[in-house]
Amino acid sequence: MVLVAIVLATLAAGIGSVWLAAWLLRMGLGGREGGVGPQHLLSLAAGALLATAFMHLLPEAFESTVAPHALFTTLLVGLVFFFLLDKAELWHHGHEHGAGPEGSDGTALHGHGHDHGHDHHHHGHAHPHAPPRAGGWAILTGDGVHCFGDGILIASAFAADLRLGLAAALAVLAHEVPHHMGDLVVVRQSSDNRRAALLKVSLAGALTVLGGLAGHFLVEQLRGWLPFFLVVAASSFVYVALADLIPQLQRRLDVRQTAIQVSWLLAGIVLVTLVSGLAHGGHAHEGHGHGPSGHDGHAVSAPAPG
Repeated sequence: MVLVAIVLATLAAGIGSVWLAAWLLRMGLGGREGGVGPQHLLSLAAGALLATAFMHLLPEAFESTVAPHALFTTLLVGLVFFFLLDKAELWHHGHEHGAGPEGSDGTALHGHGHDHGHDHHHHGHAHPHAPPRAGGWAILTGDGVHCFGDGILIASAFAADLRLGLAAALAVLAHEVPHHMGDLVVVRQSSDNRRAALLKVSLAGALTVLGGLAGHFLVEQLRGWLPFFLVVAASSFVYVALADLIPQLQRRLDVRQTAIQVSWLLAGIVLVTLVSGLAHGGHAHEGHGHGPSGHDGHAVSAPAPG
């Protein structure tokens, strides 16, 4: 049952997010003033990621018998690890590679001069017509690695609890949609065949499922380390939200636009909370109040590192 849930959730988060991104591009998202745009989706994704990390993954991990110092150390190591992956361009997405997703009029969706000053590589946004490196394959490689990692994180969350798994999958889906929009546009720049571009990005997204399967069997074998897996998943979500998504939202806006942006951020938090609550209502969470548990509902005590 858990394996089926992992496969379905990773399919939705991996390939489903690519198809949703393609559909939004086809509908001309961002091409009309006043409509829902990528900045709104980025706000929604940031809220979903932060809510999943701080309201679900970390509390579940800290309810285990593992010493808090060990978990906080894992959180710190995780943040540094994802920073290093980011520097290697394996965890970052297509926002810094050439043009952002295009609206129906062909203009970059991220628009407004891309003046957020937080771009990690100091290129791309300032040169919206820069050719993608290696025909977009550099982006697809990084995207594939990221998606495989997302699958492992989702599987780790499902191993702890159904609610956690659904919340994690939703958070991944929310932040992958705007990123895949960027990926699709960059890959399309190297080919006029839109179907080929969709297939390439979908294959990268499919690695989420492989990551989920690998994570399922990995966590099953190392169930005592589940609290640490949850903290690593949380560190990934926190890093992506604070280092990737939110810096793209830190532009000077008027009061109305700022209120809308904050509203979408809060909507992401509420969405994760609602999905978690619905899952909790339909799932008998045995012995609630324990930490990550085995199938028998008993709390797992994980060994401390070293």
